Amino acid sequence: MRVRGDILRTYQSIHTWTGIIAGLVLFIGFYAGSLTMFEDEISQWATPSNHQLAQVPTEQLDTLISKALSTSEKAKESFTINLDEQSSPMTWYENKAGRGLSLDSVMVHATLSEQGELITHAQPTNELGDLIDMLHRTAGIAGKVGRGNLGVLVLGVASVLYFLALVSGIIILLPTLTKTFFAIRKNKGANRFWLDSHNLVGVVSLPFHLLIAWSVIVFSFHDIFYDGLDLIYPDKPAIEKVKSAPVKNSADELPSILSYIEKIDELTDGYSIKSMAFSRLSTERASVGISVVNYNEMMRNNTGDYIYMNPYTLEIKGGSIAMNDDDYYVDYVASFFSLHFGGFGGEIGRWLYFIMGLLGAFLFYSGNLLWLEKRRKKQAVQSKSNRFMANLTVGICLGSILAVVATFLASKWLYLGNVKINNAYLNCYYLVFFVALIYSFILGAAKSAIHIQKAIYIGCIGIPLTTLITITMPNLALWDATNTTNLAIDIVALIFAGIFYYGALKTKNRAYYGERNSIWAL
Repeated sequence: MRVRGDILRTYQSIHTWTGIIAGLVLFIGFYAGSLTMFEDEISQWATPSNHQLAQVPTEQLDTLISKALSTSEKAKESFTINLDEQSSPMTWYENKAGRGLSLDSVMVHATLSEQGELITHAQPTNELGDLIDMLHRTAGIAGKVGRGNLGVLVLGVASVLYFLALVSGIIILLPTLTKTFFAIRKNKGANRFWLDSHNLVGVVSLPFHLLIAWSVIVFSFHDIFYDGLDLIYPDKPAIEKVKSAPVKNSADELPSILSYIEKIDELTDGYSIKSMAFSRLSTERASVGISVVNYNEMMRNNTGDYIYMNPYTLEIKGGSIAMNDDDYYVDYVASFFSLHFGGFGGEIGRWLYFIMGLLGAFLFYSGNLLWLEKRRKKQAVQSKSNRFMANLTVGICLGSILAVVATFLASKWLYLGNVKINNAYLNCYYLVFFVALIYSFILGAAKSAIHIQKAIYIGCIGIPLTTLITITMPNLALWDATNTTNLAIDIVALIFAGIFYYGALKTKNRAYYGERNSIWAL
């Protein structure tokens, strides 16, 4: 296909500048987003095994609830029943600061002894998985704008630019697409190899990236969309607040747990209940949010679907599964979420989204480096602006990876000290991130890239080493080292260690023995 030269140059400029402006924050969003495919598993991995209490048979849950409600006023308002073996059978918050992410929350875990006696203990919640999700949604940018996070809006704007970069990138490739689609030319220099890899990843994953770009735009600006509709149609608000007649409820009047299980079996086919979150039980807005999973269906996200009902009457209030023919739109909305969050394909689907997220991060990192190399070759001496951008790219991209790895490595050791664990996670991430960023400006892109990659390698090796230490030193054995989740994270950490060790060697070789007219030359 032939495209006029002036059109190609125009779209090349669009592709370059939209990619450069948006690439750094999107790198963090994609890298952290790949990890959120295992958000629950990460929090479970980071939480000491003794925080969770033993499960009880389903037929004993009503007894557990009755005994817990008789001892706690907080439980009478809100509590959660967990049916998976990895969690305590009943939990409630003793201390939680409102909705959303709370760093200082204290959760009470409850179970029954073999003699049927109530056993409880309170533990701070571990929010490592939620903090990774927050990093994914905000790129680590703090601050609020109205009701939303500043970082979410920044990523929304970046996604608009990201969409333009995708479209312009495909137009640039059209003339040579059939000839060079699968061509990875190692024998034509490192720059050509990086360009071919960048193009291949971009084209192969184009549908995924288009979907992510559009869904992030909607997620970022949905409040603005709704507010705009309210201005246009003031008499028909986009989200109507339903007023209910005052009702006085009591948690002591709740139906049996088996009633909810039978109701879900009646409403759904092939779904199993993961948890039931009861809330506002003494008010007219009493609700139970039931999390259900069916890995053979397209779920709202990779952790499952949900159904809301009145906990006393079992009247359905909403959810992510269509309950009747009038709910035709529910499946469309749920599928939109599912395609963004990887809620289909079971375990294979989650791992594919994990890999696609990492490849997306590679796309932004390689795009920035290709542009910097192209500019460098036109300069006899590297300009200050080019050096600044190279340092910034290495510092932000590799620095964010190192910060996450360091937080993972520190996670289990932090429990040995008397620290607020979630605040310590935040401090660890930002401290390492900004140290790496400053380090890249002090030593330059090439040297800092070598050192930061070696630091990532050491951090990744340290994660499974920590597991080995907990096995050999029983007094530190706060975690079950044989747990499948623990083993999976240790194995992935070892794979990443190998990748970054190899990357450090290749970067060092290019810095000392590669082209002199390069951002990597030392």
